[in-house]
Amino acid sequence: MDVRPNQTIYINNLNEKIKKEELKKSLYAIFSQFGQILDIVALTTLKMRGQAFVVFKEIGSASNALRTMQGFPFYDKPMRIGYSKTDSDIVAKLKGTYKERPKKVKPPKPAPGAEEKKDKKKKPTSAENSNPNTQTEQPPNQILFLTNLPEETNEMMLSMLFNQFPGFKEVRLVPNRHDIAFVEFTTELQSNAAKEALQGFKITPTHAMKITFAKK
Repeated sequence: MDVRPNQTIYINNLNEKIKKEELKKSLYAIFSQFGQILDIVALTTLKMRGQAFVVFKEIGSASNALRTMQGFPFYDKPMRIGYSKTDSDIVAKLKGTYKERPKKVKPPKPAPGAEEKKDKKKKPTSAENSNPNTQTEQPPNQILFLTNLPEETNEMMLSMLFNQFPGFKEVRLVPNRHDIAFVEFTTELQSNAAKEALQGFKITPTHAMKITFAKK
């Protein structure tokens, strides 16, 4: 029976060996490109293992994600995606069941994080300094340099983001550095296409990825 399109998509056939927190972070990384995500529910009980729900703010985002990511190889297994049969709790709240708490918002982090952000803007790191948003200093080449990555970034997460682009070869993480990585493509045209598409992509709500061409 077909389920009416709604804001929540239901995913199954997920790799059951992946830990819940890593699964949620990886799902966020690949689905946030389709629109604002309100919640991700992944349960590890025996009955619910290998399944997850992703709640979008807009139905259009959910529809686009369902069409685009259907069968996408996620941790070596093709995802099976459909619309959820029932509204998730958070959508029910948004529709007015809980008017006093219309959104599930985490309390803002204390100011130091914000200060850090300001400092970053004032004082770019040497990597950013050497290559501002212009491409004047580093000519286009097949290797991309990623900065401002969150601590939990891993090779699988970045591979899933970049392997949707033709010519993707590999991701190289830097030992003892979680915030930077390199991604190699076959040609500079292919690397440039990925760079344009994913520039500023938010792996987490607070980390917009910065992409430049690597130094040769």
